[in-house]
Amino acid sequence: ASASRMLDSLIRYLRAALPHMREADSSLGREVDMARAFLEIHRVRMGSRLDFTIDVPPELRDRPFPPMMLISLVENAIRHGVDPCCECGSITIRAGEAGGRLRVCVTDTGEGVKPKQGGGVGLSNIRERLKALYGGSAALVLEENAPRGVVASIEVPLPVAIA
Repeated sequence: ASASRMLDSLIRYLRAALPHMREADSSLGREVDMARAFLEIHRVRMGSRLDFTIDVPPELRDRPFPPMMLISLVENAIRHGVDPCCECGSITIRAGEAGGRLRVCVTDTGEGVKPKQGGGVGLSNIRERLKALYGGSAALVLEENAPRGVVASIEVPLPVAIA
């Protein structure tokens, strides 16, 4: 039964990811759907060690969002946060809009911020892509999550509406 659930999640992930991996544009909804399928795959693998919540208002799903950035934050939350340390950890994806900006946060209850060990390039790639896409008007911010874990946030400007 768990293999069947994992296969279903893998199929949903691949259907969401493969057609769009080389596209320059995406939507928050598409990226969240891909992250949900990815988390479902890992929940099958990790069992009760992983719980997740997605809190993205429906009205934000159509907002433009850079492809493959959210999934990178989710992968980091699992790989460097929850998986190595916890009997039971959680990951929350949350999005909000304020002041003409879209903020998407991935919060985990894992190990927390550790000194860099090895050749991880995911976060530096996100920072470089944000700079290339938005100049200085976008940001990737990492913060401690009390009592443990990390909050990784991507904040991007929303497109100006044309009246």
